[in-house]
Amino acid sequence: MADDGGELPPPAKKKSPAEEAAEKRRKKLTPGSLMKGLIRSGGGDATPAEGDQVIIHCTTRTMDGTVVNSTRREHGGKGIPLRFVLGKSKMILGFAEGFPTMLKGEIAMFKMQPKVHYAEDDCPVAAPDGFPKDDELQFEIEMLEFFKAKVVAEDLGVVKKIIDEGKGWETPREPYEITALITARTADRKEIIPSKEEAYFFTIGKSEVPKGLEMGIGTMAREEKATIFVSSTYLTKSSLMPQLEGLEEVHFDVELIQFIQVRDMLGDGRLIKRRVVDGKGEFPMDCPLHDSLLRVHYKGMLLDESKLVFYDTRVDNDGEPLEFCSGEGLVPEGFEMCVRLMLPGEKSIVTCPPDFAYDKFPRPANVPEGATVQWEIELLGFEMPKDWTGLTFNEIMDEADKIKNTGNRLFKEGKFELAKEKYDKVLREYNHVHPHDDEEGKIFANSRSSLHLNVAACYQKMGEYRKSIETCNKVLEANPAHVKALYRRGTSYMLLGEFNDARNDFEKMITIDKSSEPDSTAALLKLKQKEQESEKKARKQFKGLFDKKPGEISEVGAESEGGKDSGDVKGSGEATNADRDADTKGSPSRESEYAFEEERPGLLGRVWPSARRIFSSLGLNRCTIL
Repeated sequence: MADDGGELPPPAKKKSPAEEAAEKRRKKLTPGSLMKGLIRSGGGDATPAEGDQVIIHCTTRTMDGTVVNSTRREHGGKGIPLRFVLGKSKMILGFAEGFPTMLKGEIAMFKMQPKVHYAEDDCPVAAPDGFPKDDELQFEIEMLEFFKAKVVAEDLGVVKKIIDEGKGWETPREPYEITALITARTADRKEIIPSKEEAYFFTIGKSEVPKGLEMGIGTMAREEKATIFVSSTYLTKSSLMPQLEGLEEVHFDVELIQFIQVRDMLGDGRLIKRRVVDGKGEFPMDCPLHDSLLRVHYKGMLLDESKLVFYDTRVDNDGEPLEFCSGEGLVPEGFEMCVRLMLPGEKSIVTCPPDFAYDKFPRPANVPEGATVQWEIELLGFEMPKDWTGLTFNEIMDEADKIKNTGNRLFKEGKFELAKEKYDKVLREYNHVHPHDDEEGKIFANSRSSLHLNVAACYQKMGEYRKSIETCNKVLEANPAHVKALYRRGTSYMLLGEFNDARNDFEKMITIDKSSEPDSTAALLKLKQKEQESEKKARKQFKGLFDKKPGEISEVGAESEGGKDSGDVKGSGEATNADRDADTKGSPSRESEYAFEEERPGLLGRVWPSARRIFSSLGLNRCTIL
C-alpha cells in the first residue's frame, strides 16, 4: 500500500512489439560480447534513434586483420553504402546496439563475438556465402549520415528524406498531373539525371517515371524538397529512365513545384474533374461537402466535332452566376459531385458521360441525347445550412419543414435516394432537439414519425422492403396504434410475399380506426390478388411434375398457353381488373402508399419451403418457387 499522503506511481507505458523484441535480443549481450573502439570522432551530439535511416560503410575483418567483406572499393566492394532504418530493418544484434551510439561522420571498430553477429540464435539475417559466422570478428563502421525517414514501401525499398517541408497536407495520387524538378544519382553518387532548370511534367499512374519515384512523390506536399531512395525492385522502365541495367539503387532529389488535382470520380475514367486554378483553403475540409447554397459560373461544351458551347452563365445569364442548393437534384449529378469537391475560387474542367450529364436530367435544346459534355466550372462561394444551435423550438420545426418539403418534391420527381437523404438529415438533427413541454413533445413526436414513414416510403420505392419494414417498426414501437405505419409496413410485407404478416397489419388498421376501413379493404383486396397470382404461378410451375410414371421426369412449365391453364389465366385477369377498380375507388390519393411492384414466394413456397432444395438435388434446376 502507498504511504498516507503519497502518490501512486503512473502506470508503466506499454511497450510496442518492436520494443519488446529489441529488449529480448538485448538480453543476449554479455560482458565482452560487443566492444567498441573509436577510430575517428564524429560531429555534433545527435545520435540515431528509432525510425532514423542510417547510411554506413562497413568493412568486416577477422581478428588477424584479414578482410572478409566490405562496401568500400579499396577492399573489393562496390563502393555502395548500406542503408538501415532503425526499428524497421533486419540486422545483426551488434549493429542494432552499436549504431545508436555513433555520431555523424564517426568511424568506429566493433568487436563482436559470434552470438552477437550471424551466429545469434534466430538471427533475422542470413550470413553471406562463405562468411566465418562462428568466428569473433571486427566490424569497421563509418556513419556517413542519418536522418528521420519516411518509409514509403514496407519492405524499405522506397524511403524518403525530407529536406524542406512543403505547404498544406494534400498529396498527389493517381491521376494527378505533376510538375517537379528531378535529378538522380547512383548510391555511389554517379550522376544519372543531371540538374536542369526546366521542370519535368508527368501524370501519376501512367508509368512515366519509375514506380518507386512515383510512390515517393505521392507522399510529398506542394513545394516540398526531398531525397527519395529507391532500390532496384522499384526501378521500373519509364520515359524518364529508359535504361536501368546495372542499377541497384538510385537516389532521386525532387522538388515538387506543383500538382494539378485530377479526380476519377467514378473510378472508371468516365467522369474526370481536373483542377486548373487552385482555390482557397484546405482540401477537403473547406469544400461544400454538405448540402449548401452554391454560386458558380460555368460554361458547357459538347465533346464532339462541333465543340458547341451550349451554355455560358457569363453570356446566357446576363453575367450572373448560377445559384443552387446541393442535394436537391437541381443540376446534373456529375456536375454536383464535382462541385462538392471544389474550394472557393477554384476553377475546374469536368468531363462528364451522358448518364451523369443530361440523359437523366432535363436537356438543353442544343444538347443531343447521349452527349458527353465538358463543363468549365468556377466555384465563387457557398453558404452552409443554418446551424440549429440557439434556435427556438418553433424555428427548428420551420427549418425541418423546409428540408422535409424539399424531400417531398424530390420524392414526387422520382429521386427517392435524394429524398431519403433529406429526411435522414432532419432525423439526425432531431437527435439534438429536446422539447420543453408536452405540447412541443407531441408536435416533435408527430414530425419524427412522419419523417420515418417518408423514409420507409423511399425504401419501398427503391425495392428495399425489409429496410422499409424496419423503419416502420421505429414508429410502431413508439405508437403501436399508428395506422399509417401499419399500412406502410403491411404493404412492404405484401411486396416481400409475407402475406400473413401483411394481412395482420391491414386487419389491425380497422380495429384501431374505423375511418381507415376503405384503405384497409382496398389493401386486403390487393393482397388477395397477390396471393392468387402467386399460387397460380406455383401451380403452373409444377404442373405435371408428379403425374408421370416412375422413372419419368416432366419438364416444368412446358404446357402450352392453349391448354388447361388458359382458363386460370383468364380468371386471374378478371380478378386483377376488379381489384384495380377497388384500389382506385377506395384508396386515398397518396401515391407513395401504393407500390405493388414485385412478385414473391407463393403458397407452395410457404407450406413446403424445402421443395427448392429437394428439386435441386434431383437436378431439376428449372423448378423454381416464385
